[in-house]
Amino acid sequence: MTNPRKMMMAAAGAGGGGQSLATKTHFGWGQNNDGQVGDGNDINWTGVSSPVQIGEADIWYSIQKTGQMTIAMQSNGSLWAWGRNTIGQLGDGTAVSKSSPVQIGDLTDWSVLGSGLVNGYAIKTDGTLWAWGYNETGALGDGTVVTKSSPVQVGSLTTWASLSKTEHLFFHAVKTDGTLWAWGLNTGGQMGDGTAVSKSSPVQIGSLTTWTSVSGAGNASAYAIKSDGTLWSWGYNITGGLGHGDEVNRSSPTQVGSLTTWLSVAAGDGGSGATVLAVKTDGTLWGWGENDIGNLGDGTVVRKSSPIQIGSSTDWTAASVGGDTSGALQ
Repeated sequence: MTNPRKMMMAAAGAGGGGQSLATKTHFGWGQNNDGQVGDGNDINWTGVSSPVQIGEADIWYSIQKTGQMTIAMQSNGSLWAWGRNTIGQLGDGTAVSKSSPVQIGDLTDWSVLGSGLVNGYAIKTDGTLWAWGYNETGALGDGTVVTKSSPVQVGSLTTWASLSKTEHLFFHAVKTDGTLWAWGLNTGGQMGDGTAVSKSSPVQIGSLTTWTSVSGAGNASAYAIKSDGTLWSWGYNITGGLGHGDEVNRSSPTQVGSLTTWLSVAAGDGGSGATVLAVKTDGTLWGWGENDIGNLGDGTVVRKSSPIQIGSSTDWTAASVGGDTSGALQ
């Protein structure tokens, strides 16, 4: 498993809940009603209108913003969180919201981050998977429906490699053998296992061993890329967010078009449906789904049910979608 600490990211993301984030030297701004900016100021509704530095310079390498909280890792492998904590979603063992980063435990062997609407997920350097937060739908994957305010190990495997980000109560992950797994709420077929039955423990999606990355959206849809560069989607599709040119739900992964040039994909809850952005290997940026307030960045407010190119630049490297805001890196 590749250790992302050796890949030191300098990235920018646009998160949901009215907040935007940048990483490496970390800045926060925007809505602050739950302390989610993380600057230590009093929690308020007026928000922060200009970027403020969070913590020391050059210490952050991975940030995940979801709902009204943020979880993050520093370059030394320590795990931190701030923002809303009404049900223990920060993972610090309390239910008290925090307006400044607080360390989750004292370990420094965290390696990969994932996040749900009111959940946190992380992989350690030994390949074990850990989760915390809301769990009445089985979203933690630990076989229970009991909410946890501190990280608990999901199973005993040491083969977890990558995690999804979603703003809903379901989750996906990829193992080192290239298999795809899912758990949590499944009322819209968003797990992709061909059923509409929720699961409180990870179940394998199909039998393929060629999955490389996966992402989820708040409207109960999911997206994944295989090692051959093909893009796949499944789940809820009322606004065409699956990218198949229709609004038909799918409970199993279905290929989006026939191209083999997809590099990365990001999805978020665009309000009434998913907003999706993806980057191809040629550096072009593409989008589809909900677009009622210009979420896609194509200069319109018309939703799209199939991928369309956003602009003409060929130097995009990654995209991020959260709530009604989107962002991409060049």
